[in-house]
Amino acid sequence: MDKKFNELKAVYINCTLKKSPNKSHTRSLIDLSANIMKSEGVRVEIIRLADYHIPVGVQPDMTKEGESKDDWPKLYEKIMSANILVIGTPIWLGERSSIASKLIERLYGMSGFQNEKGQYIYYGKVGGCLITGNEDGVKHCSMGILYALQHLGYSIPPQADAGWIGEVGPGPSYGDTEWNGEKKDPPVGFNSDFTNRNTTFMTYNLLHLAKMLKNNGGYPEYGNSRKDWDDGTRWNFENPEYR
Repeated sequence: MDKKFNELKAVYINCTLKKSPNKSHTRSLIDLSANIMKSEGVRVEIIRLADYHIPVGVQPDMTKEGESKDDWPKLYEKIMSANILVIGTPIWLGERSSIASKLIERLYGMSGFQNEKGQYIYYGKVGGCLITGNEDGVKHCSMGILYALQHLGYSIPPQADAGWIGEVGPGPSYGDTEWNGEKKDPPVGFNSDFTNRNTTFMTYNLLHLAKMLKNNGGYPEYGNSRKDWDDGTRWNFENPEYR
């Protein structure tokens, strides 16, 4: 096995509305990407957010805002230990799940922190998303998720999203092996060349960009350091010495 990616870690966050051990179709698509990463020696962790107590809010620890419990701080440590974050979500009413929105809001609550270079905390990390459903919305959900991630500081490679949608309306979902008493072999969606191709390309693009950023120590702090800006060494557009 080529070990070019074995120093990387990826965290997948499944934003299904279902708690474990209920079956998650989104998890089935996450597994397709995660197994590719594992085959490349990447350390992979998959988190189902519904299994944790995550209050709504945009503060780092909502217990300081009156909540009795908040599992977010310990999950944030897992996210920060990873080079790659992939958000997986089903589509409901054409939108990402409410849990996916809550995840993005909690990520946003940490975005004021800085790394050792004085850059925003997610600089040097790579993001992508996976979408499943039985209604239109793959590109719409991806657009919102990827915009949010890059706004927070994540880097987005080319073709950083993939998804699967079945026929519009009630029907089998991704990974189902039976529907209305009818056996499905292979499981629904598993033989979709479009989904398999896009998920594979997304996975490797995430790996390539994460590897490049890791090898280069993230982004240079020249011109993008909040610390330098606040210290008064900000870029001076009227002084030729700074150009």
